[in-house]
Amino acid sequence: MRNVQAVQGTRCPCHGSGLPATSSTEDDVDYAFEMASSTVRFGRGVTAEVGQDMESLGVQRLALFTDSNIQKLRSFEVVCDSLARAGVPFEVYDRVSVEPTDKSFMDAIEFAKSREIDSFLALGGGSVMDTAKAANLYASYPDADLLDFVNAPVGKGLPVPGPVMPLICIPTTAGTGSETTGVAIFDYEPLQAKTGIGSRWIRPMLGIIDVNNSATMPVGVATASGFDVLCHALESYTAIPYNKRSPRPKSPVLRPAYQGANPMSDIWCMKALQSLGKHFKRSVQDQDDLDAKEAMLLASTMAGVGFGNAGVHLAHGMSYSISGLNKRSHVRFQYRDYDTSKPLVPHGISVCVTAPAIFETTSATNPRRHIDAAEALGASIPDTMDRDDAENAAGIIRDTLLKYMQDLNVPMGLSEIGYRPEDIPDLVEGTLPQHRVTKLAPNQPIEAGILTTIFENSMRY
Repeated sequence: MRNVQAVQGTRCPCHGSGLPATSSTEDDVDYAFEMASSTVRFGRGVTAEVGQDMESLGVQRLALFTDSNIQKLRSFEVVCDSLARAGVPFEVYDRVSVEPTDKSFMDAIEFAKSREIDSFLALGGGSVMDTAKAANLYASYPDADLLDFVNAPVGKGLPVPGPVMPLICIPTTAGTGSETTGVAIFDYEPLQAKTGIGSRWIRPMLGIIDVNNSATMPVGVATASGFDVLCHALESYTAIPYNKRSPRPKSPVLRPAYQGANPMSDIWCMKALQSLGKHFKRSVQDQDDLDAKEAMLLASTMAGVGFGNAGVHLAHGMSYSISGLNKRSHVRFQYRDYDTSKPLVPHGISVCVTAPAIFETTSATNPRRHIDAAEALGASIPDTMDRDDAENAAGIIRDTLLKYMQDLNVPMGLSEIGYRPEDIPDLVEGTLPQHRVTKLAPNQPIEAGILTTIFENSMRY
């Protein structure tokens, strides 16, 4: 029998099912949520409009962020031609690192500061968009230290003082949803763990969603990106409800971007899950299925709107140490279609590899919500099934996620990445500081014991 720790909850008038017991007093929990997102423009060929967007902003010194691979693609030509036609002067920054680090962020920040940039355009995946957000932030507040705005306890967690320069994002992968969020994630190498910056101020002003930019994603990239979308939507949908999250902010400006599950984020997350159920496998297994690829791109954006306000929890919180400790000599994992010059666990792989064990564990807090999510992903649920039964929910969500992993040929557990049982204490230690997301898990409190159990159950499926 598998070792599963869970917390049985109370009833919730907002979500209609189990809630985790918490130690917070009623006066300490929040009572409101805010819904914010970038403007989104969706359509095939819409990338060609970006020059006009920048022209209307009166841009004088634009920084175009991308990477060396994107520069070889037609998408880069389309963007450059559009800017040239509009008479927008720009300079290209192409040294973005896949899975950015504090060092690569600093390189981008110094570039932006030294050029007196007044606006930013990001063409690429999550790494490019997050790097552009960081460069924009610290170029806007040049006296700030890198750790000033980085989430505590890794950084100081200071609030961003105010507006930054204009940023438009054009995603080339269907995964991160970064074009809609005020989050920038990076690997803080001194601690060998991922952390990030979260603020509504760094949210892009516009996300341009065009399948022509993501249609050529290699199979490995499409697979990893798709699992990132899946976990964004599923974690947000199952997060602790906003009115059970503590502490209550002393001022509205201090209310975090990640607020817990709420009725508006639920809509976006469920729609994304339903689209994943119809299109994820198709988009990977048939490289000519442009409709499926476009649907996945839109699902990524919808999940981004959802989790950008509700937040993610354990799959992302635990993924950061999985990625960060990959440099160990007995791990050093590499994944197909990614740069093989260095060890790399793609973000989507690092989040999905623990997902079956995580959602098996959290399912007892809200069985109906987990079963509904599994059904949206394609699970067949008998009419006679009790959707409020925790045992039913645990098995269904776990098996649904394992089927996706098997069908899409990703590592079936941490051992296939290279981790050993003796690595678990360090994986736990790397997860514990991720309070910004782990505190949104529905099965509070998240302590070393429950993380150890989940990592143990994730070693091999």
